[in-house]
Amino acid sequence: MDRGSEDDAPPDEDCGCHAASTEDGEVEVTPACSLSGGVAEILAHGIWGLLNQEQERMTGPTMFGEQGDVVDPPSVSPISLMDTCAPSISTLPSCSYSSSRHTDFSSSSSSPLSLSPPLPPSVELSAVLTDTRLTLDVYRGGAAALPLLWESIPGQLKGLQYLRLGSEEKVGLDGALDVLSHLTKLRSLAIRGHCLHDSRGDPLPGLLTTLPASVSLLSHLVHLDLSFNQLSCLPSCLLSLSMLSSLLLCHNHLSALPSDISQLSSLTYLSLLGNELVSLPPGLGLLKALQTLDVSNNLLQELPDEIGSLEELVKLELSQNKLKQLPESMGSLLSLRELVIYSNDLRLIPLCLNKLPLLKIDVRDNPLGRPPTPPPLSPTPDEAETKLPELHIGFNQHSFCISSAGCHVFLPGGAELVFPPGCIVTATKLAWAEKRPQRKWVQLEEHEILLSHPLELRPHGVTFLKPVEVCVPYHRTKRKEVVVRTFDGQSWSTLPTELRRGSESHSSRPGGRPARLACCSVNHFSWFMAVSRPVKDSCSVTPAGGLLVSSADPGVKLHFPPDSTVETRTITLQVLQVSMSDVQVLCGDPQARVSPLLCLSQTPSMHFLQPIKVQIPLPSGVTGHEVDMSCLHLLHGDPTAQTWTDITAQVSLYVTHLYAIFYITHFSWYWLWYTTQRCVSGAVRKIYQRLKQFKVQFLVLQRKTDPSQVLLQCLPSNKVESRMQSLTEQYDGPQPSDLCDLLEGEQFFAGFERGLEISTDRPDCVGGRLCFEFYSSLKNLKEVYICSAQGQKGPVRGQVSFYRGEIPSNLPEEVARKRKGLDSQWLTTLPLRLPALNSENTFIMEEVEYPPLNLGDPESGYLTEANLLSISLQIAQDWRVIGLNLGLSYQELERIQYKNRDNLGALVLDMLFHWARAQKNEAPGAVSRLVAAMIESGRRDLAEEIEDIVNIGKRKYTESLRRVGLEAESSSLGEKQQ
Repeated sequence: MDRGSEDDAPPDEDCGCHAASTEDGEVEVTPACSLSGGVAEILAHGIWGLLNQEQERMTGPTMFGEQGDVVDPPSVSPISLMDTCAPSISTLPSCSYSSSRHTDFSSSSSSPLSLSPPLPPSVELSAVLTDTRLTLDVYRGGAAALPLLWESIPGQLKGLQYLRLGSEEKVGLDGALDVLSHLTKLRSLAIRGHCLHDSRGDPLPGLLTTLPASVSLLSHLVHLDLSFNQLSCLPSCLLSLSMLSSLLLCHNHLSALPSDISQLSSLTYLSLLGNELVSLPPGLGLLKALQTLDVSNNLLQELPDEIGSLEELVKLELSQNKLKQLPESMGSLLSLRELVIYSNDLRLIPLCLNKLPLLKIDVRDNPLGRPPTPPPLSPTPDEAETKLPELHIGFNQHSFCISSAGCHVFLPGGAELVFPPGCIVTATKLAWAEKRPQRKWVQLEEHEILLSHPLELRPHGVTFLKPVEVCVPYHRTKRKEVVVRTFDGQSWSTLPTELRRGSESHSSRPGGRPARLACCSVNHFSWFMAVSRPVKDSCSVTPAGGLLVSSADPGVKLHFPPDSTVETRTITLQVLQVSMSDVQVLCGDPQARVSPLLCLSQTPSMHFLQPIKVQIPLPSGVTGHEVDMSCLHLLHGDPTAQTWTDITAQVSLYVTHLYAIFYITHFSWYWLWYTTQRCVSGAVRKIYQRLKQFKVQFLVLQRKTDPSQVLLQCLPSNKVESRMQSLTEQYDGPQPSDLCDLLEGEQFFAGFERGLEISTDRPDCVGGRLCFEFYSSLKNLKEVYICSAQGQKGPVRGQVSFYRGEIPSNLPEEVARKRKGLDSQWLTTLPLRLPALNSENTFIMEEVEYPPLNLGDPESGYLTEANLLSISLQIAQDWRVIGLNLGLSYQELERIQYKNRDNLGALVLDMLFHWARAQKNEAPGAVSRLVAAMIESGRRDLAEEIEDIVNIGKRKYTESLRRVGLEAESSSLGEKQQ
């Protein structure tokens, strides 16, 4: 549960009254509507539940009465409770009730005691005080009423067992602390900050810095909550409370605990969430009755060995600290059922925890399996840790050997494998393969996008003594979470994932940036792939309740009241942002607005015992003061049936200035719409399906040097232009297709028609058509060889058609040939021309001509194409280094190599002409630059040959000038230029 983000998230907006200041400066509350007795009674209990939820949101235990029963809400009338809550609600920044008439609630109490000030004039004694319970934390400065009550009715206060005070007013708080020593029957005491909010909606901090020594007289106290205050040390008076069983000190400034904390021998629940603790005292291990310990969000670097003595400990919260290791003594915690250690610096989980078979561990965001960086101690030169040997695998090398010394393996394409020393005993041969994604076994969950080809590591099931780090390269994604998924032979599961850049010395492309890597630690080999998904937040909800705040949108909150569940549940929340413009275009309503889509799930899946409060931002451009409630629709989505139902009339939905709040008892998908359309459910179902689809275009291009080689590719429309620019030099063909719609992972086919056939047998060719699976972040590219159909002579003007899903059945031959009609699966068709063959069985086509190459100038000499051809025959394997010294980039050389991968001579010539064409816009001296590049590349022989050619050319030019009598004129011109 992301409790630590509670303060940073937007405030809850539980109430919705419109508060206005009168001329006298007092706050006047305008209630929403007149309430019937039944509704008011329900609201009274609801508000009491919300207050209890707000006070115990730190997941403290529920307070029980003398006989062990759950404490009921105070027995006050609905009218008096409404009269009590209205002034306190007015202190919040926005309200939820709106009505045109004012209802005056009169109190039925006959007590003459006035509590104003510090409480509002309308608050009567019966609203805050029952036989054993006094609640003063729902009013600003309410703590100041305690001394007033003690002076007036001390006899009635002496029997108090439950007391709640706010600590946001210093003066009133000091007076209340002086009275505490007289309330010796107290069993539960809460002195908290963050009970109320200021005018901007920010929670008011607590001002409690210590407790008076007289608090030690509260010998019956079993529950104490001092959260959200300014405590810098544990008040010594608390150590005398021998019956104290629950102590909450969340969000204070505690840096250490006293060594004699063991005196609190009755403690069963201790929460120190959000403090500044650097270590825990050994005496903590003497709290033999402790069942729950929460020290998350602190600065802990280690735990004492004595923590293993907590024999009754059931849940241990250690998340968001700086722990580097866990003590072996934790293997003695036989009662431990839940260990939360995410967001630490743990690289190894002790084997002793394997002795606890019922233990559930949350290890997210830990560098498990990775070597310490930096090492804890500075090693001496002799003891310095040796660097793992590196092994770079080639494209055609699909196996490698690993020894017990470990190794850092770099695979083609950017993937990395890190084998730590000692992960195996004997040398082992391993294999790898990058698989083409196939829909039949790459199963993506809803809203997931595949970012990599599946990486297969063999042998499957091989186990390692230490975790091996597997790093899968992935394509860039925006505002989404990237995780690694693994396949066990039956289904895919998600692994804890860490994102980083690859090694600087190992780039997927020469001269390019290191690959983005999604890394996980595993003990066995299988299939691995990287996927992106909406950020997934999860927490465990106990019977004590809790709060879950979305990390993607802090305005989304789930409030779980106490007793909403009997057993602990794992809650998952995903927030999917939706493009407003896309929705407006698809639904045809320019005024339509939508909130983020909420995807809620739980394990186990069953209804909650009490309604769960869901807070979600109102759609953009909609505010609570101006919203037309008749246009606001809450949609419930069934992810299995892919249906949407308007449940606005079936739930309690109300709005504040910025948020919508509703209550539910089961989890699914929820989507808030603001639209003037009436038939919402059907429209939302169609729009949701359309939003899941990608706008794509198809490319059909032929290689210029070999028109029988055809490239087929399907890309999202926003990537087509850049892709076409990169293919222009090597390929030619029609313009991209019109826009089509495809889903992530959807299957489609490419069929060659009207006299064209595929000339090679391929496993992905079914019925003469190529099978594809569309993945928006992958290339979706295939190159095939085509030929004329049997009986065809001369050039063929054919076409390529793309079809959705399975091959259309019973497709008439004339339809496939003439394309007069559109079958239900047809997507688009592009023309494709194949030249005729000559007598030598080669294509009759225009020869590719290079532009004339004229390097240099007549006066200083130049190189002809014949000269360059002679030089190129001698370059051979040195073409790459010469190209680099000529100033060509890695990307240009890679493209030239790919284009001429089967012809070294054409490759060298293409490299030289590519450089020469670029010299047209350069300054004179191209021949000199070519000579310098040859010398720098170690080919002085070629440099001298180029100089000889230039000198011969200069001599011939001079002789030609002499023959026509222009030598003198040329010399004079040269002198003037000098």
